[in-house]
Amino acid sequence: MVDLQAIRMWRLAPRLNAFADFFERTASGVEGAPDLGPPTADPALLSHDVDCLTFADTHHRLWGTFKNHYFASIPYRLEEECRLGAAIFRFCLQAWARSGQPATLYTLGAGAGSLTRSLAKLGDGRIKTLNCSPTDGNKACFFAKRGSDHAHFFHGPFFELTTERYSEDENLTHFRDGYDVLLEDTTFQMYGRDRDNQNRFVAKDLKPDGVLIQVEKLLHSDPATYVERERQKDEQFKSRFFSSSQIAQKKRDVLNRMIDFQVDKATSAAALKSCFRYSVVTWNSGNFYTIVSSNSRSSVVDFVSSLIAPAIPPEYCYEPLPLVIVDDDNDPLPKTWRWSEPQSATASVLN
Repeated sequence: MVDLQAIRMWRLAPRLNAFADFFERTASGVEGAPDLGPPTADPALLSHDVDCLTFADTHHRLWGTFKNHYFASIPYRLEEECRLGAAIFRFCLQAWARSGQPATLYTLGAGAGSLTRSLAKLGDGRIKTLNCSPTDGNKACFFAKRGSDHAHFFHGPFFELTTERYSEDENLTHFRDGYDVLLEDTTFQMYGRDRDNQNRFVAKDLKPDGVLIQVEKLLHSDPATYVERERQKDEQFKSRFFSSSQIAQKKRDVLNRMIDFQVDKATSAAALKSCFRYSVVTWNSGNFYTIVSSNSRSSVVDFVSSLIAPAIPPEYCYEPLPLVIVDDDNDPLPKTWRWSEPQSATASVLN
């Protein structure tokens, strides 16, 4: 059970209060757009994988305003979204083939949900998707570029999507039986440090063989290392898209406060272990990490093995990947892994 006091605290969190105006203005395009232009996905970093590039093309057509800001803020997060998008699509198609029912995907707090809208469009009825956001600008952008009737939106924070909501809202009935894939994209750090309750709240809606994917900004045990990675991000990556004044303003308005709600890798792993048998770090960019978790060994192995190699210059990656951080001693994960080979046009599953 999730502590009700935790939910009360989430309602008082910066995402819905101190940061609300920043997210609204950025999502609406009033401010926050990179004044030196947004990034584009690098085909070479994606190993010219046709599945990733097919997703990237659809994804870019459905971008929301906030994505221009987001992808210019985190080194090579755009390429990671394309890498994840192709793997999620493969995973969902396998779930659809097994059950004969549309696979289900939910991204909590992922802006205007360009990933969910892209996968719904590519899935063409084989994938039902849901995105949530409390920001009016994200809702407007979602429906302006919905892309597919199979993409759905919940206007509110993740913790307001309760069992009662699934019954009351006909647009949510597709999701009452749970999700094949959950994606938490730098959301929890906006609401507090209580990863135990946050993970429990979303894990209850995951199917037994489903996977939780998290993109998290983590603290480091050495504060100087954290600061150095932030310097690398700002000076070597963000400076290609944002002016120095924009970078300084966001640090002052958001980042200096948000660090209070981040946790380190050990804390994140401990919280995940209370809900999942397996967790694997599959991407690292400075202080940012992608973590894939599941209670199904076969699901986590299939998903991780379907990813191409991390699409990021090696100087930004500080972890040996993939990195197992939660394992089941009675049925452990493989000792060695192989990333998926890049797909050619003739081998593509995105068709």
